[in-house]
Amino acid sequence: MYPLALSVLFATVLPAGPVQWSFGAKATGAGEVAVELTATVQEGWHIYATRLENDLGPIPTSIRFEKDERLKAVGELAEPVPEEVFDPNFEMQVRYHSGTPVFVQRFQPTTLGVHVVKGEVEFMVCNDKTCLPPEVVKFELEVTNGETKH
Repeated sequence: MYPLALSVLFATVLPAGPVQWSFGAKATGAGEVAVELTATVQEGWHIYATRLENDLGPIPTSIRFEKDERLKAVGELAEPVPEEVFDPNFEMQVRYHSGTPVFVQRFQPTTLGVHVVKGEVEFMVCNDKTCLPPEVVKFELEVTNGETKH
């Protein structure tokens, strides 16, 4: 009883970070599946775009999917148009997202049935005064017939 009570207590006492991720999938037509990775970023914070002008500053957001021969990626990862500003802390142009950016990767299943999409998101979150260490969030979705299986 005590370990359960303690874990519930710690889960409610520990502060959540400024970014929460959610993952889903939906049919897009022609048998394709769009996997959507949504970041909900607290006001005043931002995550970086998937591409930055160089590697001398913050780390870009990186979304990696595990290889699965039954799912073929269609096109490149789509991300919203990022804001672009000069960051005096890094002394460089940076591109970032705030609010609720949605990243989308389309897949074409090569077989019928249930498919599991696994991967991870690595990101760095900053505000105008500080940056937090990079985080990695793993995800796993079951999709069938182009929709998320619950």
